[in-house]
Amino acid sequence: MSSVVATTAVRGRFLDIQNTVAQAREIHDQVRYVEDGLLISQNGKIQWFGSWQEGQQHLPVGVEVQHYPEQLIVPGFIDTHIHFPQTEMVGAYGEQLLEWLNTYTFPTELQFSDKAYADQIAQFFVQELLKNGTTTALVFCTVHTESVDALFEAAGQHQMRLIAGKVMMDRHAPEGLCDTPDSAYADSKALIEKWHGKGRNLYAITPRFAPTSTPEQLAKAGQLKAEYPDVYVHTHLSENKNEIAWVKDLFPEQQGYLDVYHHFGLTGSHSVFAHCVHLEDAEWDCMHQTDSAIAFCPTSNLFLGSGLFPLNKTWEKQVKVGLGTDIGAGTSFNQLQTLNEAYKVQQLQGDKLSAFESLYHATLGGAKALSLDDKLGNFNLGKEADFVVLDLKATALQALRQQRAKGIEDALFALMTMGDDRNIHATYIFGQKAYVQN
Repeated sequence: MSSVVATTAVRGRFLDIQNTVAQAREIHDQVRYVEDGLLISQNGKIQWFGSWQEGQQHLPVGVEVQHYPEQLIVPGFIDTHIHFPQTEMVGAYGEQLLEWLNTYTFPTELQFSDKAYADQIAQFFVQELLKNGTTTALVFCTVHTESVDALFEAAGQHQMRLIAGKVMMDRHAPEGLCDTPDSAYADSKALIEKWHGKGRNLYAITPRFAPTSTPEQLAKAGQLKAEYPDVYVHTHLSENKNEIAWVKDLFPEQQGYLDVYHHFGLTGSHSVFAHCVHLEDAEWDCMHQTDSAIAFCPTSNLFLGSGLFPLNKTWEKQVKVGLGTDIGAGTSFNQLQTLNEAYKVQQLQGDKLSAFESLYHATLGGAKALSLDDKLGNFNLGKEADFVVLDLKATALQALRQQRAKGIEDALFALMTMGDDRNIHATYIFGQKAYVQN
């Protein structure tokens, strides 16, 4: 008895980056733009990709071609740092990091011990990702196991590739948000066994940040990582200068903030550190040597007044980097808006961020930061078929600007400067249309 093959065929203008690169200047040579292209996916994987003219002979009999003649199709956006429980508190006024956590974040996260509430927000969160063209994300849950179950269940309805984990936090937080070293270890271990590698789900060991975990708890996190080497580590690093000073007070025996994580075995190729705005040279070297990655979160860094991330230094120091929205200190789920702010953050430092480099960070570069560039990030054969159909002319002003676009790079830059969720025409997950704009 033969199994049913789910086949999707999409025709349109395609744009991606064919290979990962070591320097930003190499990206231009890896850009692939197909004016009239065809993508065929079977059972969620890209089976054929190229020009429409060549591709027609590869179309299986009876498969309807979904044609987007006016739009632009790019790989799905990858968000390397976001908090699903903070969805409802975007735009909380007036504080910097440490005060913001106590005033807004912790009271919000207390609600997620209620599975029904966690389910409700998880469904909303996943819809917002899809509506904004985000097909993969590395996600903070809360300390409650219910929040992890809720998120993976919601993502599983669409076969999304999500990486998420339960927060580990045993001090400097409200009692209702604190676990213990032993309970955090036991809960995380059970969640890893339940979710990691099941479908497209992946798990991340998630100490919130060094100040909210005792050395005993960080040791337990390191023990988990040693037991499950292919599981991720997801935490915060060097976001705010007061935070860095606090870490030095709490861990005087370590050489700096990153050394706290490194000491407990939490650096490595599957470790992603959000922010890294104020790294010292030795920390940059450690990031490179351990193959750890950074999530660059421009809207959040600006909103909380944390500082300007030196993106060019990731190329100089050969450190993997992806783009993070960091909802809810970040102010948008949308990676186009995030890239708009990323460009300005570089401008303020006298640097430039090209449209093609921006696309790289939002797609293939983000996949590399998550060690998923063998599965995601472009239209190469065998990759998972996650992609976004973009409307470049969603507003009258955009339409006027696009009329004057001098080629695809200029058109893309205008989109990234002016774009938002109105530009997401459709989102495909694992070859299936998971969202279409009304």
